[in-house]
Amino acid sequence: MATSNWFRFATRLGAAGLAIVLGACSDGEQAPPPPPNVVVTEAARQDVPIYGEFVAKIDARETVEIRARVQAFLEAQHFTEGTIVRKDQLLFTLDRREYETKLQQANAELEVAMARLGKAETDERRLKPLAERRAVPQQDYDDAMANLLSARAGVAAARANVDAAKLDLGYTTIRSPIAGLIGKRLVAPGNLVGKDEPTLLDTVSSIDPIRVNATISEAEYLRFFAQHKDGSSNSGPLDLILVDGRVFPYQGKLVIVDRAVDETTGTLNFVAEFPNPEGLLRPGQFGRVRAVVETVRDAVVVPKRAVQEIQGMQALFVVGADNKVELRTIQPGETAGDLLIVREGLKPGERVIVDGTQKARPGSMVNPTTAGTPPPATSAGDKTQEDKPAGPDAAKAGEK
Repeated sequence: MATSNWFRFATRLGAAGLAIVLGACSDGEQAPPPPPNVVVTEAARQDVPIYGEFVAKIDARETVEIRARVQAFLEAQHFTEGTIVRKDQLLFTLDRREYETKLQQANAELEVAMARLGKAETDERRLKPLAERRAVPQQDYDDAMANLLSARAGVAAARANVDAAKLDLGYTTIRSPIAGLIGKRLVAPGNLVGKDEPTLLDTVSSIDPIRVNATISEAEYLRFFAQHKDGSSNSGPLDLILVDGRVFPYQGKLVIVDRAVDETTGTLNFVAEFPNPEGLLRPGQFGRVRAVVETVRDAVVVPKRAVQEIQGMQALFVVGADNKVELRTIQPGETAGDLLIVREGLKPGERVIVDGTQKARPGSMVNPTTAGTPPPATSAGDKTQEDKPAGPDAAKAGEK
């Protein structure tokens, strides 16, 4: 009796297992996997500015060398190195005693020359009427006239010596001819300067605004100025990219375009000017000037990340109205930021896959969503076998 009960239990358990297996097979055939979710965007038509970048060197608009123009001992320094100085600010003073003495000597020589001139004028006035009456030899009057002219020349020379002495004395006080950033001093106080030639003491450079020198190729120059039918060189705002990749926060403007193209390099020099209120830019730095060299009108653009390179060709996955994927070969154009211009192979409004391209296959169906839109929720009937309960609960469900 026990054997018969065990046989009936085993038979029922086997039937339940077979029902579960058959049910699983049946579900797999009736519920194929849903189309993969992909993110698409529509090809847009818009005016696209094409940027060019040009290697540039930063330089001051004005750079002045501070030199000692007279020979003397450097007495004192009146500024802090590496700071901004004002126009006419006192920078250095030289020992002025020697030049004060020379000025006094020149003034004394001028007084002597004035005295000689006074005597010569007196002699000429006294001898002139006598010579007219032939009371004295004509030679005496001629000598008096020559002495008068010589005395006048002597006074002029003495005055010039006074001016030169004043000028040399003024050179003992050295002021900044411009406002700008002063560098490290080259000569310390106490040294003799200006002995054989004007001694370089320091350098001042104007840094706000500051200039950037760059070169542009002949082809880029032609594209650049083709946009300006009136022949103006107004390029609009320019960007400066620093060596660390950051973009300088202030935009500049074009101020000078060189006269001729360099025959050896085929490039043209130009100068841009940038505000520099914080003094971040210094002469001698390098960077890249970015400017709009051309504007493509009514261009068809797509995100660059949508483009795939397949066997050396540029292609896009295009989603049709029936949500089928088509692999489309295109002719790419220039890039502008994150966008790519499509010259041929795509029309405005067509949908291209930007995310999920690895899931797409030509001719297959996809579930397209736009960026920022979540994919539709999967229905209960679309669940796969992996979503179903397993283990003892499944057996119980089969028995029911």
